[in-house]
Amino acid sequence: MRTLIIGGGLSGLALADALETAGQDYLLVEGRNRFGGRIITETHGGGYFDMGPAWFWPGQPRIAKLAQRFELEVFDQYAKGDLLFEDQDGQVQRGRGFSSMEGSWRLKGGMQALIHALSENLLKERYRLGASITALENTGSTLTATLASSESVVASRVVFALPPRLVAQVRFTPSLPAPALNAMQGVDTWMAGQAKALAVYDTPFWRDAGLSGDASSRFGPMVEMHDACPAAGGPYGLFGFIGVPPTGRTDEHKLRLQVSAQLTRLFGRAAADPDALFVKDWAYDPLTSTPTDREPLRTHPEYGLPDAMKGIWDGKLLFAGTEVAGRFGGYLEGALEAAETVLSDIVR
Repeated sequence: MRTLIIGGGLSGLALADALETAGQDYLLVEGRNRFGGRIITETHGGGYFDMGPAWFWPGQPRIAKLAQRFELEVFDQYAKGDLLFEDQDGQVQRGRGFSSMEGSWRLKGGMQALIHALSENLLKERYRLGASITALENTGSTLTATLASSESVVASRVVFALPPRLVAQVRFTPSLPAPALNAMQGVDTWMAGQAKALAVYDTPFWRDAGLSGDASSRFGPMVEMHDACPAAGGPYGLFGFIGVPPTGRTDEHKLRLQVSAQLTRLFGRAAADPDALFVKDWAYDPLTSTPTDREPLRTHPEYGLPDAMKGIWDGKLLFAGTEVAGRFGGYLEGALEAAETVLSDIVR
């Protein structure tokens, strides 16, 4: 029985890796020309900088186990030094020895190191990149997926390792029950409304000035900033989450100027001219976000698999991805949790 996995982010890759180990037949398709989904790591001057998820934490056993399995180096988020605060008038205040992300962990080489480790284990005939699914038909004994290229793939079951709102965009034959589609559209896509800016420098001048790299702001455009340096050596980085709503940040050139000005206000003239400035706006990434997702999340959603999305097409339609994880939804650990749950269903 072949399993078709749609989505080559962390959850889809972890499921494919587990099915490979279990000797199960599967095909993994990913719409992007790369694996990773919301995990993307930019490189500059030999440095690795995460523009999606960057951290994991103690008490998240699955990702820790994978890091150990692939011998990936784990290091602590830098937390030494003072915090900066920018008030609503753009005036900067210096605090004392505090880091909001102290105790979190990062990976040497960025989170992409984990994606590379998982994907390199897969046989080339078991996956397709640049292959988006547009339609799925239930013929009774099998499911037939249609790609954007008009090719078709036949499988016994399909696992959507995607945000549920993206799944709702697929054309289903026969149509899915209205409660199932409504449930999919009601699940907030984690991180989809966010944008992130990251500046790269040849020295960690803020550390030399006794700063942690942490800053918060009521002036913007970034509302929260952190040190993005590697465990050792350079190049060095500062990154921030942009608090301007998606509708107010469509002019990337203007946004970059605002980011540079804010970095200069906070960290001084040394921050004014970074070697590189990366900006990633997830709200306008069509393989992550829908227009509904452009309303920023104010709190962490209560995730888990809605009852209306269970047992569809006699259990042939399954869901992975961090949004359906019951305990760690929204985290990288949640992507692994969801893959583990689906694997149990398939093997059973």
